[in-house]
Amino acid sequence: MKMQKGIPLNDEDRIPWLCKLHDILRRDVASGQHVVLACSALKKAYRDILIQGKDDAPLQCDQSGKGEKPVEVKLLVVHLTGSFDIISGRLLRRKDHFMPPELLQSQFDTLETPSAPENFIQINVDKNLSEIIATIMETLK
Repeated sequence: MKMQKGIPLNDEDRIPWLCKLHDILRRDVASGQHVVLACSALKKAYRDILIQGKDDAPLQCDQSGKGEKPVEVKLLVVHLTGSFDIISGRLLRRKDHFMPPELLQSQFDTLETPSAPENFIQINVDKNLSEIIATIMETLK
């Protein structure tokens, strides 16, 4: 709702959502599923929550037992890169999307590009979709 009103999200808004995503990933991986999650985990701390959960109060991911360490999820981050102009142009062509184009700069400002030791690949969005998918699939082999 904040984004629809043109208000950028902050950590307080994002962390409970990231914890829910971690819990979903943990559950699905534990049941033997291979999972693809598409989201804008813009900061390293956000990606860490997706992998490990968050064990400090008050924003806590659901843990199966008190005092247990959070369950880690093996995660490959696919960092799609592109210029502000290219991504802005694509965003402007979206119909009925929750994020107004005016918020794109706040996304770029918040972005912490993945780096070692994170498990990631970087792919430029100038490639066509089939090339992007082929690169991801080759990395997963």
